[in-house]
Amino acid sequence: MKVVVMGLPQTGKKTLFELLARRPLSAAELSFHKPVVGIVEIRDPRFDRLVSLYRPEKIARARIEIELLPALNREDLAKGTVFKRIAEADAICHVVRGFEDDTVYHVDGAPDARRDIAAVNAELILHDLVFADTRLGRIEHALKKKADDAALREKVLLEKIKAHLEGERPLRTLPLSPEERRMISGYPFITGMQMIVALNVSEKAILDRGPLDQIAAQCRAAGIHAMAVSAKVEAEIARLESEEERAAFLDASGIAEPAVDALTRLLLSALDLVSFFTVGPDEVRQWLVRRGSAAPAAAGVVHSDMERGFIRAEVIRYDDLAALGSENAVKEAGKEYLKGKEYVVQDGDILAIRFSV
Repeated sequence: MKVVVMGLPQTGKKTLFELLARRPLSAAELSFHKPVVGIVEIRDPRFDRLVSLYRPEKIARARIEIELLPALNREDLAKGTVFKRIAEADAICHVVRGFEDDTVYHVDGAPDARRDIAAVNAELILHDLVFADTRLGRIEHALKKKADDAALREKVLLEKIKAHLEGERPLRTLPLSPEERRMISGYPFITGMQMIVALNVSEKAILDRGPLDQIAAQCRAAGIHAMAVSAKVEAEIARLESEEERAAFLDASGIAEPAVDALTRLLLSALDLVSFFTVGPDEVRQWLVRRGSAAPAAAGVVHSDMERGFIRAEVIRYDDLAALGSENAVKEAGKEYLKGKEYVVQDGDILAIRFSV
């Protein structure tokens, strides 16, 4: 699963990518002639709490892939050279400038987050509309030569999609049945993906909800998740050498946690993934599975033999373990559950898989 990170020039997306991937860009990567790939560790307070409870020999956080695209400009969007890379991803993180700085130029003279979000979204919608219109024309031409029930159903669906896009609405806001989603699953539609807007604000604005509130309604209407982050502040936090120094900085700044940590979890939500955990004195590990997956599928994430020979899952809710402090206390309280093949894994479940092969 991959999230593409994109944005107009001078938005702070390269800095944000470095913070997410926890590595600096190399000189070759900074030349920025092609996309840059990184791996993001999910920063989840529940994982940290489990590590403190079990003190394991090994720990393994969940990971996802991100890809940083070269800086977008209006010409790139108009030419469509970037759309193929976006279409190959599973979700989009659009970094938007929300800070004022006279020393950092803006392609339109001055930052305006609402304008920039609308401009990029309009180009993405136009891309999907052009594809839908082209595909629809081909189907109509084919239907004139030969009747085809499958093609007729696709024509009806594409007409619905085209009308929705012509209303300047992204496809993620169009309700589709599972069958309709299957019919277009191989097409390079972009606006059906989940999108996150990371509003890069100034150091002074990090505790001010005003900038985020200004774009909230616009993002909600387009089915976009939005959060504020100050790449400058996050970079300062990352440069601190110890956890104690970072904790002191956050406390002095009135910040609950680094925004980049919260952003990693928002990326998971955009990918429609949930976390579950396996725990013990040897290892605490966080795993990812598609939301709505049954227990055998989660077992298969751990090992294919576990899915093939699945018997049952012993389930503890994270909240119960955190509140009661130990597995024994959870069991004594009757809060360990035995679940079969139909059980749908919930975010935060702690699983012990029983299997036989």
